[in-house]
Amino acid sequence: MSERNAAPARSWIRINPPVFLASAILTLAFVAYAASAPESADRVFGAVQNWVVDTAGWFYVLAVAGFLVFVVLLAASGYGRIKLGPDHSEPDYSYTSWFAMLFSAGMGIGLMFFGVAEPIMHYADPPAGDAQTVEAARQAMRITMFHWGMHAWAIYAVVALSLAFFAFRHGLPLTIRSAFYPLIGERIHGPIGHAADTFAVLGTIFGVATSLGFGVIQVNSGLHYLFEVPVSTGVQIALIAGITAVATLSVGLGLDSGIRRISELNMVLAVLLLAFVLVAGPTVFLLQTLVQNTGMYLSNLFEMTFNLYAYEPSGWIGGWTLFYWGWWIAWSPFVGMFIARVSRGRTIREFVVGVLLVPVGFTFMWMTFFGDTAIHMVMMRGIGELPEAVAADTSVALFKFFEYLPLSGIASLIATLLVVTFFVTSSDSGSLVVDMLTSGGQEESPLWQRIFWAVIEGIVAATLLVAGGLNALQTATIASALPFALVMIVMCWGLLRALRIEGYKRLSLRDIRIGARSPQTLSWQKRLSGIVHQPSRSEVLAYLEQTVRPALEDVAAELRSKQLDARVGNGDDGRVWVEVGHGAAIDFFYSVRPRAYEPPAFILRDTRSDRQAQMKYYRAEVHLREGGQDYDIMDWRREDVIGDVLDHYQRHLHFLQAVG
Repeated sequence: MSERNAAPARSWIRINPPVFLASAILTLAFVAYAASAPESADRVFGAVQNWVVDTAGWFYVLAVAGFLVFVVLLAASGYGRIKLGPDHSEPDYSYTSWFAMLFSAGMGIGLMFFGVAEPIMHYADPPAGDAQTVEAARQAMRITMFHWGMHAWAIYAVVALSLAFFAFRHGLPLTIRSAFYPLIGERIHGPIGHAADTFAVLGTIFGVATSLGFGVIQVNSGLHYLFEVPVSTGVQIALIAGITAVATLSVGLGLDSGIRRISELNMVLAVLLLAFVLVAGPTVFLLQTLVQNTGMYLSNLFEMTFNLYAYEPSGWIGGWTLFYWGWWIAWSPFVGMFIARVSRGRTIREFVVGVLLVPVGFTFMWMTFFGDTAIHMVMMRGIGELPEAVAADTSVALFKFFEYLPLSGIASLIATLLVVTFFVTSSDSGSLVVDMLTSGGQEESPLWQRIFWAVIEGIVAATLLVAGGLNALQTATIASALPFALVMIVMCWGLLRALRIEGYKRLSLRDIRIGARSPQTLSWQKRLSGIVHQPSRSEVLAYLEQTVRPALEDVAAELRSKQLDARVGNGDDGRVWVEVGHGAAIDFFYSVRPRAYEPPAFILRDTRSDRQAQMKYYRAEVHLREGGQDYDIMDWRREDVIGDVLDHYQRHLHFLQAVG
């Protein structure tokens, strides 16, 4: 791992040409075909969807089940303690901001579109059994929970775990290709890596376009309900253009100023709307069904996971379960990379628990409060018009639902605003991720590149609406997900192999016996003086330059005399390191850094912030490839520093022998 960052040659363009050009050309070619021959495109879309459902449905079901088992076992295993980043790293975002961004990026628009529509449609037209019965109501909620439960987030977690582990712990680019490194090594920078990133870009574009399509249809229905705006494809294209412009502005503001703040606004509006439905609806009934629905989901999880309706074949599974699995897989490069980007510093166990349980818990409340309130309206209050309206146009389901609750106009206005903000976060998050994929993992790229992809996503969504509406959106999602599902299976294999190597390394570091360093020849009085003394930054920097750097140079010179590739470097903050290359094997890295600490409470008397900054003390801490080792070598002699380097190098060689 080198700490030297090469600056790009040109600041106005930062792209990985094979991925950028292939993705742009394929996407634009698809748009041109669908726009120039919509009838032909509609027929092709239908044929593709039928082929995927009839031929590859079993593969989708098996793959998604495997992804859930994989992430749960990782979290439960000893690997769960490994951090997504160096051992000393801390999370970049608070739990509140983290959960808000997870939820907004993951499935916000879908919850708004399907929260009422899906339970009512399953209740009125179940895949098995009689319609509009008590059993149909139970089945409707069980199926809805299944589609929006842990399977979806397990898909996201597979991609996010792989990306975060290799990018933040091993310094590889934050792109899909990095997950292949344990399997093919440096060849990730060749055609295989380009193909993996291109599949991820196409899946992301079509997955985001599907969400944008659903969102704009619902926004159009909301505006029609509130302000009599006509429902038409032309209005929807105009809405896509307008909201994409807002999303482009958010993209320009960046992750912290734009996406994070809008994500937090989404959460506030969503919680307000959820609380309103709970209070205005049948409150006790909703709390009862929340408990029962969760229990039904957990008790039937295994059976539902593998149910392909093979003995009662119909088009139902293709229009629902396989569509959802395809949608989540198509979204996984986008959502996975976004989750990885905001999850640095968390352990694997913390990550999996957070990603699987917290958004799923909120989703279950959402689907129960909206879906069971709608079912209650039909079953208990006899409002038969609601299923008819939903069957005629699913995009109006939410607004028809609000007609039977108080303050329907205000609720519909908030819901429309929420769809718009979810639209914006989906578009700008998607643009950020696609830009990172096509720029080779660059987190800071020129603004025009992010704007380009934001506009492309809007164009694809508009084209799919013109070419075939919801059916075209569903088909594009299912078809684009198929190749990336294969990529995800390879990602699981690569991550597991890398974690096993990590496990071997920890065992080798623990088990090998290393001779002790020569004792320091200090009197106990001088040793006590060093213990209570709190060094300043200038003292630590002087020690690093006068003692540590010469020690590392001595080690590097001796290693070079043994025909090993050893070099010494330093960073802007004063850190110094030695790096030893081992060809195709993992390189050795040893660094000493100045690290600031707050003074102990018994020393700090003045609580002013400027005084606290002045009173900070520093330690000269050792860092290896896997992160900080949490010990200080300040005032060690040159010979002791050399001994410490050799101890760690011997451990490293033992580790390389253990892994072959």
